[in-house]
Amino acid sequence: MKRRPAGSQPALRRRGKGIGLTADARAAYLLILPFFTFFLIFVLYPLLTNFTTSLTNENLATRTFIGLANYRRLLTDRSFVRSVVNTFVYAIFSVGPLMLFGFVAALLVDGSGRVQSAGRAVMIFPHVLSMVSVSMIWLYLFDPGSGLLNKLLASFGLPGSDWLFDEKLAMPCLILVNVWKSSGYVMMIDLAALQSVPPSLHEAARVDGAGYLSRVFHITLPAIRPVSYFLLATLSIECFKTFEQVRIMTNGGPVDATTTITHQIYMRAFADFKMGYASAMSVVLFLIVLTITIVNLRAGGQLESDRHEAGT
Repeated sequence: MKRRPAGSQPALRRRGKGIGLTADARAAYLLILPFFTFFLIFVLYPLLTNFTTSLTNENLATRTFIGLANYRRLLTDRSFVRSVVNTFVYAIFSVGPLMLFGFVAALLVDGSGRVQSAGRAVMIFPHVLSMVSVSMIWLYLFDPGSGLLNKLLASFGLPGSDWLFDEKLAMPCLILVNVWKSSGYVMMIDLAALQSVPPSLHEAARVDGAGYLSRVFHITLPAIRPVSYFLLATLSIECFKTFEQVRIMTNGGPVDATTTITHQIYMRAFADFKMGYASAMSVVLFLIVLTITIVNLRAGGQLESDRHEAGT
């Protein structure tokens, strides 16, 4: 019979009829206990409670189980359908420019000179401001009567615009504000990724006669691909969660032209007090964000790499 080498102990030891943990295993479980406690109380429990609420007609007075009636109602709710379309439009036309402008800005400020340092400070400044502050600033700029933009147009003899009160211009204005605020965040993440690319790769390509654009497309972009997928996922989620900007600048108007899913959730829950219906909307939003995250992970190969590591 083979004897166990000295000093090696099983992670689990049978003590009588029970199973005892080693000191290391107990310490490990104690270390992760705060995280799982937080996750269960503040993440999993609210998710389950929200889902069960979505199956009721809960309001301030009653709570009756109605099954999937709220979800069937969402399919014929024009305001909610419009909010879903608006949210996708807002996300698509925000994420694309953000990825482009942020990357170009990172290329421009990548260096240790004074100009690069000043450029980084200018780009990051809007990001550190709260969305409430940014919305109030741009609300003044877009004001049809006393706003700076209309005054600037008038100085060139051009007619002003209603901006946020124009059904066709309101959403582009919100997208512009979001791109202006968040470009610094993308620049910061891309800059960190650029500085992690080994300089030897660029030097070797330069010796072989590769130009600057060729090195960007064939060395830099492939090297920072994981970071790009990370930005794509986080920016998409943030766009789908947008609320303060819409609430302050347009309140969903004009004529639901800028209402989003989160704005509709807020209006149904805290204006109409239809908690069950608002919960159904939030479940739909959760499923949309979850789908986007999974698609992004699959496109980036993260799921396959994790599965491979688990198998080895």
